[in-house]
Amino acid sequence: MSTPPDSPPDLTLADDDADACRAEIVRHHRVIEDWLTGRGARADLPAFADAHTPAFTLITPDGEALPLPRVLAMIETAYGAAPTIAIAIRDVKVVVSAESFVVATYEEHHGGQDPGVRRATVVLVRDATAPHGLRWAHLHETWTRVSSEQPPA
Repeated sequence: MSTPPDSPPDLTLADDDADACRAEIVRHHRVIEDWLTGRGARADLPAFADAHTPAFTLITPDGEALPLPRVLAMIETAYGAAPTIAIAIRDVKVVVSAESFVVATYEEHHGGQDPGVRRATVVLVRDATAPHGLRWAHLHETWTRVSSEQPPA
């Protein structure tokens, strides 16, 4: 029996999607942490940019919608601006996955000079040439409680 052409895509959840999502989200935030602390190399910025689709959008915790060029401009000027920041990723959950994309949620815990917690939803598109086979297409962050736990080391 075939699927009618107007049927929604097969929205399945695979264990390897969860592993790839977690690995990519952690990897991406390690790059951001290294950049903000100044530990990363300035030459890493093009690789950071390439981890996103050209149409990437970020909805900031304050509700501002930023296209990729604006995000990259902000990141570029923030090199070394937070030398004590530590970012920990917790509670990664795949919401839905399909042939061409994965949607996940996670918490981003910041320690250091400006501690806080953000809850995020990310849309990652599948791309075999991207880190962990996933490229960032959209990210929506929301402020949440300040963690009562110790900040990440």
